[in-house]
Order: sequence, then structure tokens, then C-alpha cells
Amino acid sequence: MLLATDLDGTLLSGSQEDRYQLYQLISNHPHIQLAYVTGRGLEMVMPLLSDPSLPTPDYIICDVGATIVDGHNLQPIGEIQAEIEQNWPGEVAVASALDAFPNLVRQDVPQERRCSYDCKPEDVTDQVRQVISQLGCELLYSAHQYLDILPRGVNKGTTLQSLIDHLGLADNEVLIAGDSLNDLAMLSLGYPAVCVGGSENRLLQMTERQSLVYHAERYGAGGIIEAFNQYGFLGEAGLAQEVGDGLPPGKSDLVVVYHRLPFEESVENGVVVERQPSSPNGIIPTLLSFFGDGKTGSWVAWSNVNPNTTGYKTRSPVDKVKYPNLAVARVNLTKQDVDIFYKKFSKEAFWPTLHTFWERATFLEEDWQVFLKVNQQFAERTAAEAAEGATVWIHDYNLWMVPAYLREMRPDLTIAFFHHTYFPSADVFNVVPWRREIIGSLLQCDFVGFHIPRQSENFIDVARGVTPIKVIERQNCAPRFLTYGCAVGLEEMTSVIEVNGRRIHLGAHPVGLDLGRITHALDDADIQQRIRDLKAELTGTKVLLSVERLDYTKGILEKLQAFERLLDEHADLIGQITLIVVCVPAAKEMTVYAELQTEIEQAVGRINGRFAEVGWSPLQFFFRKVPFDQLVAYYAVADVMWITPLRDGLNLVAKEYVATQGMIDGNGVLVLSEFAGAAAELKGALLTNPHSPHELADSAWWGLTMDPAEAKARLRDAYDAVQYYDIDRWGKDFLDAVEQARLSNLELQQQAAEQVELVGES
Repeated sequence: MLLATDLDGTLLSGSQEDRYQLYQLISNHPHIQLAYVTGRGLEMVMPLLSDPSLPTPDYIICDVGATIVDGHNLQPIGEIQAEIEQNWPGEVAVASALDAFPNLVRQDVPQERRCSYDCKPEDVTDQVRQVISQLGCELLYSAHQYLDILPRGVNKGTTLQSLIDHLGLADNEVLIAGDSLNDLAMLSLGYPAVCVGGSENRLLQMTERQSLVYHAERYGAGGIIEAFNQYGFLGEAGLAQEVGDGLPPGKSDLVVVYHRLPFEESVENGVVVERQPSSPNGIIPTLLSFFGDGKTGSWVAWSNVNPNTTGYKTRSPVDKVKYPNLAVARVNLTKQDVDIFYKKFSKEAFWPTLHTFWERATFLEEDWQVFLKVNQQFAERTAAEAAEGATVWIHDYNLWMVPAYLREMRPDLTIAFFHHTYFPSADVFNVVPWRREIIGSLLQCDFVGFHIPRQSENFIDVARGVTPIKVIERQNCAPRFLTYGCAVGLEEMTSVIEVNGRRIHLGAHPVGLDLGRITHALDDADIQQRIRDLKAELTGTKVLLSVERLDYTKGILEKLQAFERLLDEHADLIGQITLIVVCVPAAKEMTVYAELQTEIEQAVGRINGRFAEVGWSPLQFFFRKVPFDQLVAYYAVADVMWITPLRDGLNLVAKEYVATQGMIDGNGVLVLSEFAGAAAELKGALLTNPHSPHELADSAWWGLTMDPAEAKARLRDAYDAVQYYDIDRWGKDFLDAVEQARLSNLELQQQAAEQVELVGES
């Protein structure tokens, strides 16, 4: 069968429960074709195609019947569209002829093969009708407001009839739904039809004697459901059996969806072994802490251990003592899945684009399909774990598409997403071939969090190019964040938007540090000895420190070139300073960094070759992973921390240095790229532009020669922020914001439901 339905007031309206039930039916039933029949122009329909909660139409009839395309590829239905085109004199001819009637106000919306105006009924005069007739066009006036000028013989009904003939459908294989007078032409074709609850009174009056037009009580999608049952399209079993009860809820009130397990997993002697991570990052312990009060929860993460391995469990406890009601739920992935989804596609397509290096990106459709498959597996596992009305917290761009799948499976859930990496502006992100799908998925969330306001606002700008957005609330960024003080500063950010009737809340929540890790390292006797040894080795030398992972986004090569410039311009520094670079290698599979590694090693050799003297080397380069407690020792002795990524979502290393110096009552100087997210948060840092070799060298010199009192004051400002906004506060603030969003959206849904009831009663 073919369901041909208007959009606004019909398919897109009604209670959340009715819409979900209808959308599931259309998407999953193998014998239902869907046609959008709307007054919107095609450009205004396209945003709906990016909404994964809506069923994808097989056909789109828009511009009040003047445009008809295939819903999957947006190509015209040739014969039908060609005939319409022949009867249209052209936009310029119509608009010019109606310029003589100033009371007709042209609508500023996208449209093709039609001209639409706003006007009062008395403005549609005989003279207007005569001009339109002379143009060889049709006039359609509806809702006491809208005037459409269409090609002769064209309206929703004639174009829909042409589609029905094209498909060869029988009379009992079509259901038509509408709610306004411009739907009359298609409701009067003689096929089973429905005027949904809340329809325009004049439409109800003009169809009340048509035996095949059912007047439903329920609003929007609910009225279409009534019509399915009224006409028996789904047989005696009715709608309930076709849709079913959906996926049964799990038992977890909070579900964390993260790519990493909360422990290390390996296979030893053919048996799966779980161990506490030897060096856990600060986020994992914090996320675990939310389950310490006995809250029932799940941690969804991937595992590439063969499920047939002895000891493997799809679901197992994390720690029965600390977290008695927390289980890890594994998404089993093959090595090939992981290699493509994470190591190849995420890092070679999305990572460079997110960090504004889009020219380095490689976009392959076959890799995208693997990405979708893995994200769907994550969503299915999450849906099975979550209790009714649970909160789901999804982490980072690897899982962009999980909200889309999850919202369809479990509309009852509160979905929160935190974006750990940088999010670029629209002119960069729009190169991604699947940007509509990605943004459509993220807009299924109740709350989306980023590190800083600039990244959140970039997301809004990208979303504006995908779908119409209504801004509900905005808020000032100061005093928490810099406004005009750095490249990523912002004065005001959007905090609530509305898209297709749903409200999405947004927030800026820069990740904090686990300060206890640094305290523990500084209290360790071996680390104290290491600090003393380093100070002895570096006596009489000022230390610049750089700790980065091997990546073109980190600006390591640019920094080395700036260091060489610094020594060229300030000969008095030769023999007086040392740059220590800790460069953590990339995974062996990440061959994309091989050329960069070679260039860095050549730069290191060149600099030491040019400037080294007996007993002194300007540059110490460590190309290996250094344990965290050993890094703390380096933080403690460094006079200047030189962190200059070309683009970075946040940069926790900068915060680790500030925390270490603050705890030892030091006066170290943080020289930080103004393109790192932390630059918007760490007041007191000496900001620099890493794209300027001159400024990069100068900033290092300023840091090395800064007055100790000024350095102390700057460090205090930065340390205050790092100390207060630690990792625990980050997690608590984020979940508090999610809860506020949940309550706000719940209130909105209740108001909408009450409004629907009032419309039904009237």
C-alpha cells in the first residue's frame, strides 16, 4: 500500500507515543510505501530526511504538487515532472505580473514551479484571478492566509493521482492523510482518506459527506493510526501486532557508552583475564564513581576477544565490592571491525576533519558502512541494558550514530552525548559526505556537551545548514570562559534549541583533572628522588618542556622550527636553556604519521647539530611513552611548559603542568596555543599563535624571561581554575545539566500532550 500524507499538522504532529508507533510501523513494514505530500519546497523537506526518527519517504510531492521526486535519491519522477514543467510559465513571469498587487506579500521560502503569497481573503480579487488565468496558472487559497500560484491543472491531488497511476496501485492500496484545505484535492480523489484531529474546519465541512474520508479524533499521527484501523489495512490483527511492544527495557538507570572497557582485558593461556588498568586516564575512574552508591548501571564498550574464548562473558561485573550493581556489557567486534571503525576510518576521515585538516581526510563509503554497523551494535547493546526512562551517556565522535539508532529503539530514554574532541566550523565540517546523517543523529540527543562554548557554537552553525533551528535560550560565556582573549573565545553561546518539535540542550563542560593522581605521584619517594636528580642534571639551565602525542595536530614540527629560530635570534640563550620533548608514538597501525616522525627526527638532529656544545645539548628528545608519575617529575622541574597544538579540543597536559606547579608552590609559566580548548578556560596562561613562527618563538622567550612575581600570579589564576573544576566536578556538573534537560523536556512533552487533548476536545 501507499500512505500519502501531508507533513505539518499530520505526519509530524500528534503525541510522541503516536508518532513513534506510526513511524515504527512505516519503517519496519515491508509492504508500506510512503509519500510526503506537502506545500513545502523541496529544500524545506530535505532537513526532514536528516532526522533519523522519521521514516524515509519513497516519494516526495512538494510545492503543493508542482515537484515530485524519488525520496531516496531526490531525482525527479521523469514523466510526471516533465508534464508539470510544460504548464509553468516561469517564476519571473508570474512574480512580475503580480507586482501590480501590493497587498500580495511574496513568501520568502524556497519554492519551485510555484509562487506563494500571504494575503487576506479580500485581496484575492477578480482582477487577481484574471491575471493568474491569463498566465495559464491555477490559484489555490487556503487557511484564510495562503495564496499559491501553480501550473495549470496542478495541485496535490493531480500529482498524487499521477504517482498512483505510475505505480499501478488499486483503489484499496492507497491511504491519504491531511489536515488543511490545500489537502482537499488529494482527499477528494476517491481513495480511503483521513482528516486527522484538529483539521481545518472548512476542510471538515467540505469532506463530511464523502464516504471514503474518515474524520479522526486523534491529532496528527494518531489520526493516521485511527485510519489504519478504520479501513483495516493491517487486517484483523490491527496495528498492535504489526508494531509489537518494542524492545523490553533493561535494568540500568545509568548507561555509560564508551569505546574503552573500564579494565584491561587480555587472553592468557587461552583464558580471558581482566585486570585493573595499569595507568587509567582520569575519565574512567570518574565515570565509575557515579555507580559507587549502589546505582544500577551498565558500561557498554567494545571487546575484540573471540566470544568462544574460555572465560569470555558478554556481560560481567566490573567490581563486585566497589560497584556491586555495575556490569560491563560488551559489544563484540572483530579485529577487522576495530581496524576499520576506529584505527582507520575514525582516525583517517573524522580526526583530521575535526581538527580542521580536512585536506588530509579520506572518505570511503565502504568504511562508513562499517562505522554504521558498529554504531548500531553499540545502540542495540545499550537499548538492551537501559531501564525504562534511563539516562544514557555516550562518549565521543566514534559513536556519533548511536543516538540515531537508539532513539528509534528506545524513545523513552534520556540521551546525553559528550564530544571530547574539537568540533570545527561549518566550512570545515561540511566536507564530510555524511554530515546530514551525523548531525541528524546528534539532534536526537536531549543534551550535547562540548569542552568550550566555541565548539558548541560551531556545532550549531553546522546544524543550521542541515535543518531549520529555533534558538530558545542563549547565555553569556563570561566569567567562566574567555570571550575575546583568544582564538577560541566567545561572548555568548546557544544553550537550548528546538528542531522538529524537539528541544536539545547544549553545554560547555571542559574535562577536569584527577588531582589525586598528581598528589599521589608527588608524594612518592621515588618521584621525589627523580625530581632532585633532574634538578641536579639541569643545574644552571632553564627548562622548556613539551609533552605531546605524535600527531600533525599537535604542532611538534612547528615548535621545533620556532625553537631553532629562538636560538638564532637570542644567542645569549645558547648553553642556558634546554628543550625537553616527550613525544608519545602512535600505534603501529597508524602509518599516516610515519612521514611526520621522520621530519621531526630530522629537525631534532639538525638543531642539536647546529647548536650543541661540549657538555650541553639544546634539545633532549624522548620518542617513547613515559609513565605518568615520571611526567609529573618533569612538570615539577620545567620553568616553561610549551604546549602549542595547531588545534586541540582541550589539552589536559597543560592542566597537569599547572596542577603540579601549583601543588609544589612553583612559578612555572604555561605557554599555550590559543587554538587549544584549554586556552578559553585557563586564565593566566601565556597564549600564542602556533601558526606564526615569530610569535611562537617570542612566546617561549617571554616565558623564559618573565618576572617571577608575574609568573607566580599567572600560575595562581590558572591553578585556581584547575583545582576547582576537577574531574569530579566535571562529571557532576555534566550529569546535573542532563537531569535539568530531562526535566525541562518532560515538562514540554506534558504541555504538548495537554494541548493535543484540548484540540481533540474542541
